[in-house]
Amino acid sequence: MRLDLSDHTILVTGASRGIGRATALALADAGATVAVHYGQSRDAAAEVAEQCGHGAQPIQADLTDLTATDQLFGSVVDALGPVDALVLNAGVAEPTPMEADTDDWHAAWTDTMHVNLRAPELLCRHALPHFRQHGGGRLISIASRAAFRGDTPAYMTYAASKAGLVALTRSVARGFGEDGVRAFTIAPGFVRTDMAQDFIDEYGEAHATSDLALNNLTVPEDVAPFVVFLASGQADHATGATIDVNAGSYVH
Repeated sequence: MRLDLSDHTILVTGASRGIGRATALALADAGATVAVHYGQSRDAAAEVAEQCGHGAQPIQADLTDLTATDQLFGSVVDALGPVDALVLNAGVAEPTPMEADTDDWHAAWTDTMHVNLRAPELLCRHALPHFRQHGGGRLISIASRAAFRGDTPAYMTYAASKAGLVALTRSVARGFGEDGVRAFTIAPGFVRTDMAQDFIDEYGEAHATSDLALNNLTVPEDVAPFVVFLASGQADHATGATIDVNAGSYVH
């Protein structure tokens, strides 16, 4: 089965590295025009856009900033025209140890929720009317197994934010189906990315791989094909579903 996205324009948040980068390249390989969102890594995003081709463009927005986030979707439409799918991939995982002082605790929770949950809901606020106006669209959220099984005490904030993202995505699937909107969640486990490396450095790679059913850690290129498939429309009757991509470490 050949998935042809040559008539699709897709916004991928956090697309300069990791899962977002692999996803942008895979979507472009299927023919899509990709809006390569980035927060700070301008050069990396420009490189991804160049590799994508098909008119891909890097588009900057700091997702911890309300105004920048509020303007992102409109900036993509202005640059590339109507958007067919939104991939909510950008995320942070800041440790919040119980012994942290209240100010540090609050700052970590605030930043995590801004990027992992509040930015997605604000992007949805703009994307959903746009999808309705243009006959439909697809929302694909990159959550985490932590949304379902929890995480270590230092990463409760990350787990909570991803659980909220799952609920947001399911609410979109339930509430906007009649408008032609389909919404899906992908829940990776540990993926070999820069963000996961901080956790691996703290707890060790053996901790990350100890409960896998496979012999190797998941990489971003293992996740990206699922996004392409969901964006293609071949799985629309799975709207609201969560796909686990975690090497068998957690099946909910």
